[in-house]
Amino acid sequence: MLPMLLTRRQIISPLTALAALGAGSGAYGIGIEPLYRLHVQRYALSPANWTPGLKLRILALSDIHASEPYMSAARLRDIVTLANAQNADMIVLLGDYVVGSGAHYRQVPVKEWAAELANLKAPLGVFGILGNHDWWQYGDRQKSADEVSGALRSAGITVLHNTSLKLQKSGAPFWLAGLGDQLAFMNPVTHQGKGSDDLPGTLAQITDDAPVVLLAHEPDIFVKVPPRVSLTLSGHTHGGQIRIMGWSPIIPSRYGNRFAYGHVQEGGRDLIVTGGLGVSRIPVRIGVPPEIMLVDLG
Repeated sequence: MLPMLLTRRQIISPLTALAALGAGSGAYGIGIEPLYRLHVQRYALSPANWTPGLKLRILALSDIHASEPYMSAARLRDIVTLANAQNADMIVLLGDYVVGSGAHYRQVPVKEWAAELANLKAPLGVFGILGNHDWWQYGDRQKSADEVSGALRSAGITVLHNTSLKLQKSGAPFWLAGLGDQLAFMNPVTHQGKGSDDLPGTLAQITDDAPVVLLAHEPDIFVKVPPRVSLTLSGHTHGGQIRIMGWSPIIPSRYGNRFAYGHVQEGGRDLIVTGGLGVSRIPVRIGVPPEIMLVDLG
C-alpha cells in the first residue's frame, strides 16, 4: 500500500511552528538577552608557574561597546556597581569600550562611559588595555586610540600598552602584562595591515620568576604565548554572540571555535576568554548573555 499523502494542513502546521520558533528566538536574542540579562561568570584555577599560597581574585570586563540601547551609561553604572560588589583584588578591562559599526542608534560619548568606569574600585587597582574598535573609531587610528587611552587615564585607570607591571598581594609578587591590540592598523574588510602588539617586548620587561598574567584583547595571540605566562585573559569574540551547545557559527578569530569562549588549556598553558558585555555589528545575543568575569587564582 502506498503511504498516505500529507495534507496541506499537515505540511503547513510544522512550518508555522518553526517560523514561530525562529521569530521567538530572534525577539529574545535582540530584545531580551543583550538588554536585560547579566551574570557573573566564575572560574577558579591554579595555573602553571603560580606561586603556592598566592590567592588572587581578578574581575574582568570586556567589550562594553558603549551605545544605546544595548549599553547605555545607566546600564554601565549598574554593571560597575555589581562589579565592585565582587570584592576583587584587582579589576582589568580588556578593551573595546566604544561601539563598532551597526547595533546602535546612539553612541555614548567617551566622557560619559569613562565617568562610569571611574567608579570602579579594587585594592590593587584598575587596569585596562585597548581593543580593535578603540583604534578603529576614527579614520585616524592613532587619534582614536589616544582619545580612548586619555579617557581611561582621566578616570584613574592604568592603561597598559605593551607594558608589564610588577604588583604584589600579601607580600607575594606577580606581574601584570598588557598587550597592544593585534588588529590596530588592520583593514577590517581586506584584513590587510598589522597590529600594535609587541609580545616579546612586553615579556622582556619581566625581570624575575614571579607569575605573569597577560591581558590581550584578541585571544589569537595565545598560540604564541610562552609557558612562562601563567594565565592569559582575553575578550573580543563575544562568545560568538550566538552560542548553541558550546558552538558558535561565527567567531572573529582565525582559529574559529578553538578560542571562542571560556577556559582553554593547551600545552600546560591557560587562557580564559570572556563573552563580554555589549554587542557589535549584529545586535543579538543568544546563549551567551552579557557577563562580568571573575577569576580566582591559587
